Amino acid sequence: MKLSNKSTLIFYFILLILLLLTFACKNGQESDNLSSLPELADTFTFFGVGKNSIVSKTLKKDLKKQLGSYAVESKNVIDLEINYKGFLKEFFPEIDKLNQQLNFPPQERIEHNTVKLMFRYARMKNLVFDYVEFVFSEYTHTPVFIKIHFKKDELKVIKTLEEKYGLPETIHWSQEKSKSLLWEKEQDLLILSFVPDQFGRPRYQIVIYFTDELSKLHKAELAEKEKKQKARRESSKTAF
Repeated sequence: MKLSNKSTLIFYFILLILLLLTFACKNGQESDNLSSLPELADTFTFFGVGKNSIVSKTLKKDLKKQLGSYAVESKNVIDLEINYKGFLKEFFPEIDKLNQQLNFPPQERIEHNTVKLMFRYARMKNLVFDYVEFVFSEYTHTPVFIKIHFKKDELKVIKTLEEKYGLPETIHWSQEKSKSLLWEKEQDLLILSFVPDQFGRPRYQIVIYFTDELSKLHKAELAEKEKKQKARRESSKTAF
């Protein structure tokens, strides 16, 4: 009888060890799988710059290599409007609301804590782009929007966008040749517009709005403004 009890204890002990080993292996495999997944995923990117990109010397060096030399501006005025005044209000009210918030009070020059990289010589790199603009928040160092202008779709940009992001929604506005193609991912927007020149020839404009990053910029500026106002109130109390 004692031998039977001893054998039973040994059996359960071995079974427990096997269960623990199996759990450990499974847990380790799940951890490896999770660690292989990206923590953050970009929605739209342009030359590798997406909403999670950090503006740095390395990023500027990479962009210069791909797009040519650039100019830098700090403390920028931001106007998110495209195509014509009222376009955002008609088709993208949330972006229009952000634009109004970023430019409040109206009729005043509002400079934002941003850094702008402007590329005007991409054609010297055999690219179709006449002008490229990246605007980064100085609070998060991530981009809030990107603008691209070009005259001819010589590199099949539209086809590339369709292959990468799928078929877009078409928005018709104004004249027959005036339209925009829309791609949307996780509230971020990529809008390609056909804007006819005075001769009716389409000019291409692309804008990528990183909606959450624009919202973060607005909130950070409000917090900074409140902090300064509080400091002024405190200093006035100690002045007398």
